[in-house]
Amino acid sequence: MLPARNRMTRSADFRVTVSRGVRSAQRDLVVHSLAPRDLGDADSNTEDAPKVGLVVGKSVGNAVQRHRVSRQLRHASRDLLPELRSGELLVIRALPGSREAATSTLQDELRVAVQRAHAKSGSRP
Repeated sequence: MLPARNRMTRSADFRVTVSRGVRSAQRDLVVHSLAPRDLGDADSNTEDAPKVGLVVGKSVGNAVQRHRVSRQLRHASRDLLPELRSGELLVIRALPGSREAATSTLQDELRVAVQRAHAKSGSRP
């Protein structure tokens, strides 16, 4: 489970990250990353901890499959927290193929997607 300080819970954070963040896609997931410098004053993340949010829609499968994918992505994102920038907002959107992907595959795809998003935004990998 993600620590409470690293969970994205506000819908405004999801909205601003998806609309203004850098997008990086993989086969089973899409990552939207927003650096703290890209946030406006009104949407500023006052905490220094990076925040991660998940979007696992009905296209992924039934409730059991969606919860399984959510658990896998939460586990993968927890291991990735040290690589995220201070104050960064990250939204991970699961695609339908993620329901059949192994946890290790999702971890690898998430790591690559975050590295590509950081490269696109011109920050450290």
